[in-house]
Amino acid sequence: MAKTNYLFTSESVSEGHPDKVCDRISDAVVDTYLTADPLSRVAVETLCTTNRIVLAGEVRGPESITRDHLEQVARAAVKDIGYEQDGFHWQNSAVEVHVHSQSSDIAQGVDSSGNKDEGAGDQGIMFGYACRETDVLMPAPIHYSHAILRSLAEARHSGAEPGLGPDSKSQVTLQYENGKPVRATSVVVSTQHDGELSQDEVREIVRPHVVNTLPDGWMCDEDEFYVNPTGRFVIGGPDGDAGLTGRKIIVDTYGGAAPHGGGAFSGKDPSKVDRSAAYASRYLAKNVVAAGLADKCTIQLAYAIGVSKPLSLYIDTHSTGQADEDKLAEVLSDLVDLSPRGIREHLHLSRPIYARSAAYGHFGRAPEEDGGFSWEKTDIVDDLKSAFGA
Repeated sequence: MAKTNYLFTSESVSEGHPDKVCDRISDAVVDTYLTADPLSRVAVETLCTTNRIVLAGEVRGPESITRDHLEQVARAAVKDIGYEQDGFHWQNSAVEVHVHSQSSDIAQGVDSSGNKDEGAGDQGIMFGYACRETDVLMPAPIHYSHAILRSLAEARHSGAEPGLGPDSKSQVTLQYENGKPVRATSVVVSTQHDGELSQDEVREIVRPHVVNTLPDGWMCDEDEFYVNPTGRFVIGGPDGDAGLTGRKIIVDTYGGAAPHGGGAFSGKDPSKVDRSAAYASRYLAKNVVAAGLADKCTIQLAYAIGVSKPLSLYIDTHSTGQADEDKLAEVLSDLVDLSPRGIREHLHLSRPIYARSAAYGHFGRAPEEDGGFSWEKTDIVDDLKSAFGA
């Protein structure tokens, strides 16, 4: 029997966190190639440290995108985040670009040819999840952790809080009763700040961003509200700690409330099922819950490199389902072609829509007019309801 009364914690990190700086640069590279050619292939990682940025990976796309071009893409991403510090500056940092052509061995397995459909860019398992804890059908701890940092970032970018720096982290612990979140028992926020600000001053800057984000009455007790618990956070970002693409996969997804297949998203074009199939899994799970067929839904997809069809589709509605799970799998497979090409076309993923997803979570975001966050749409709800007479 599932536990119903418990505490659960999730964390988020801001766009200025060293790993997220790297995710942002890598996704800006993806967008650059997809803008020039929607069928470009990209797998680019980034490393950041004190005044140094290193790009490495493989691509297949227009030769007009040069190393100098990629250097400028990296600098622009860092500038947009807001780094103009002595130890990490968008203009002064050294940028190395070690990007080469895609392996022909991988290309021949992934490309479509003759009667062969486009294959998966790698083997792997991908999970999607949705639940009724929030209006965006995301687990509450990760949802509020992201929202606190987005609020702080908006205040920093607008100039309302000029004393804040780009690097920050949050962590929210919620109390669950009868399986539902009812209040926060602790909140942790660490944010980079100007050296002139005291810990108490930073605490009062942060406080309204937490109180206004959590539902009414959910704020934790004062002695469980931790702001910059080390006492000082002036040196931050890649100057304080090296960053790498793909190190925040739990922050990017469900905050630990659901399984994860292990593959990162950023820096990868949509032929990579690490990214596209994880988006598809979320899309399917969200539509199942939005259709009223379950209160919780976990979906797993599995792929083999070079093979177009998924090896398996697993569904778990956690004893909350209103439909037979085997039939649900059949219906979902009929509604959405879950081959890499099918996912890419159904969700319109071959667009430059990825840099915006690099921070504050890939899920629980509002679909955008240009196709951003298309996997958050609930446009097969009516089909699901019809299939099950709901």
